[in-house]
Amino acid sequence: MRKIPLSSLLRPEFKHCVPGTTPPRENLLVNLICNIGVPTYVLTSLSKDEHLGPLWGLVLAIMFPVGYGLYDFIRRRRANVISIIGFLSALLTGALGLLHVGGMGFAIKEAVMPMLIGAAILISVRTSKPLVKELIYNDQLVDVPRVNAALAARGNTRDFDRLMLRISVWLGASFVISAGLNFGLARYLLRADPGTPEFNAQLGQMQLLSWPVIVVPSMLVMMLVFWRLISGLKQLTGLTTDELLRTEQK
Repeated sequence: MRKIPLSSLLRPEFKHCVPGTTPPRENLLVNLICNIGVPTYVLTSLSKDEHLGPLWGLVLAIMFPVGYGLYDFIRRRRANVISIIGFLSALLTGALGLLHVGGMGFAIKEAVMPMLIGAAILISVRTSKPLVKELIYNDQLVDVPRVNAALAARGNTRDFDRLMLRISVWLGASFVISAGLNFGLARYLLRADPGTPEFNAQLGQMQLLSWPVIVVPSMLVMMLVFWRLISGLKQLTGLTTDELLRTEQK
C-alpha cells in the first residue's frame, strides 16, 4: 500500500491544490513558531514593564502571525475562507488588546471565529464551490478525476451529493465544538485587567494551550471525517483506498 502524505492533512490551513499546478508546501514548523511559539514567548516574557511593556509586547506578538499570513499568501498564492478568518482573527486580537477589552470580549471573539467557519461550511454546501471540497475533497488528498469518473459510471452522483452534505454537517459540528472549547479556555485563563503584563501573559498561555486543548482535537476530528468520506467513496465508486487517495507516487 502506498504511503499517504499525512502532512497534507495536518496543515492548519488545509489549502487545496489546483489541478496542473504545484504550489509550495507550507512549513508546519515555521507555522507553529510564528503563530504560537514566538507570540507566546513575547506575551509571557517580554510584556513586562522592564522589557517591552504590555502595549508593545502585544503589538510585537501580533506582528508574527499577521506577517506570516501575508508571507504565506504571497509565496503560495492560496487563500480560502478559513485562512482569511484566521488572519482576521489575529488582527482582531490585536485590536481588542489595544482597546483594553476584557476577558469576556476575547472569549466571544474566540468563539465567534470557529462558528463563522462552521457556518461557512454549511452555507457553502448549496453553492458551486462547497468549502468541504477545499478542506478534504480536493486534488491534493483525493484523486478527484478518477472518483468523479467512477461516480458517473455507476450513476451515484446524487448519492455522492448526499454524502458530501453529511460530511459538511459533521465538519461544521466540529467547529461548533471548537467554538465552545475556545470560549471556555478564554474565560478560564483571561482574568487579569486588560492592558497589563499579567493579561498579556494570560493571552500567551491561551495561545500556547490552544494547541493541545483545541487544535489537536480539531485535527483528529478532521482526520476522522476524512476517513468517513473515504469509506463512503469506496462504497459509491468501488475503488480501493489506494486508488482513491492522491499519493506522492501518482
